Amino acid sequence: MSTGVIIALIVAAAAIVAVAAILSVRARGAHGARSLKQRFGPEYDRAVARHDGDVEAAERELGGLVERHGGLRERPLEPAERERFEQRWTAAQERFVDSPGEAVAEADRLLAEVAGARGYPDGTRYEEQLAALTVHHARHAHGYRRVHRVAGVRAGVGGEADPGVASGERRSSAPGTEDMRAAMLEARALFDDLVGSSQRDSAHPRAQHRRTPDGSSHRPWGFHRHQTKEG
Repeated sequence: MSTGVIIALIVAAAAIVAVAAILSVRARGAHGARSLKQRFGPEYDRAVARHDGDVEAAERELGGLVERHGGLRERPLEPAERERFEQRWTAAQERFVDSPGEAVAEADRLLAEVAGARGYPDGTRYEEQLAALTVHHARHAHGYRRVHRVAGVRAGVGGEADPGVASGERRSSAPGTEDMRAAMLEARALFDDLVGSSQRDSAHPRAQHRRTPDGSSHRPWGFHRHQTKEG
């Protein structure tokens, strides 16, 4: 076999290896994108919107969140802790009838406290806490973002939307009762996710109706339009 043929074979083999490496990298990239979409769900779309459609930038952001918070292990709540948190949420929900703004503020505080109790960053570091929740509770993390924004606007802490909110969701005007009700409902989904994932006894599934201290039945999601007094 001549030297020229040997060189040609070597070059061809090197080209094949290079093409295989490129295809492998692309395949891993595609798999990584699918994995991020599956993991973050609606938060993936929000990240893309925040980056004005730049998918690569959004995926870098989300990948960074996984690197920072993916190893976090949630601490289970003690039954007494869980009961206290649930009682406080019920009280806040009932307060919504007369004082929606106060109820939303309490929901915001309560989510921060529950998340902290589960082992997430302290509630005084809202951005870090939200980022960690986004990694582990992506389906409902927006509830915290939304109730925190509404509570902040009601309290007069700036008029701009949270930087994690997509441009289509940004508002600077004071939220009305319907905005606060919607924020409470979304926040409740995250609250249930955090409290409900605390190693509950499988022999006692969560009831759709809860019992208040006086024994009456209580629907945890029930906000009625005609009840609120604050517009």
